[in-house]
Amino acid sequence: MARLMNVQASPRRGLSMSAAATQTFVSALSRAQSALEVDVLDLWTASLPEFSGDTINAKYAKLAGRAMGPGEETAWGDIVRMIDRLKAADGVVIATPMWNFSIPYKLKHWIDLITQPGLTFSFDPAKGYAPLLPSKPVLVILSSAGDYANGPSRGRPDLATPYLREALKFIGLNEVSFVAIGPTVASPEDVATARADAEARLDVLATTFLKASR
Repeated sequence: MARLMNVQASPRRGLSMSAAATQTFVSALSRAQSALEVDVLDLWTASLPEFSGDTINAKYAKLAGRAMGPGEETAWGDIVRMIDRLKAADGVVIATPMWNFSIPYKLKHWIDLITQPGLTFSFDPAKGYAPLLPSKPVLVILSSAGDYANGPSRGRPDLATPYLREALKFIGLNEVSFVAIGPTVASPEDVATARADAEARLDVLATTFLKASR
């Protein structure tokens, strides 16, 4: 059985275009797979630990190679479980809107939590940084008010795509595909066209998305 991790980064339940497109993709993927288990991580309802206090002290203890105190051990255990959940997936789909040219803070929070020394990356003074996660397919479904298909939208840059590509690559997730949905704020005809184009791409992608990783 293939396992898909579905990371939801929009708080607009029932109204999110990225979430709706993800459901379309998951349905198509279910048809393409003999069996599929979907692990949904809603970043707006999940109890994400704050990256402060014992958590950041645990990270520096790991970097320094020193023993952790009890509070640090507990905090680090929460991080390990989050990363184990990611490791257990055969593939990942991230559904996110573009906020202020980039990503919602909840998605950035999750990325900060899973980017940890000794767990998802290593550092050698002579060789530099190296990713530790095994490669697996990742799909980012990114909705935006503007149309970024041919570059900036009315002078506004897309900072979400390059950030997500590099952040995921840093920890080993370098098989990243992006499907954009935009514009989402335009005439009804343009919005419908953007959504239909994205769903057509997702239908095609679903036929091969997890097969290469198995």
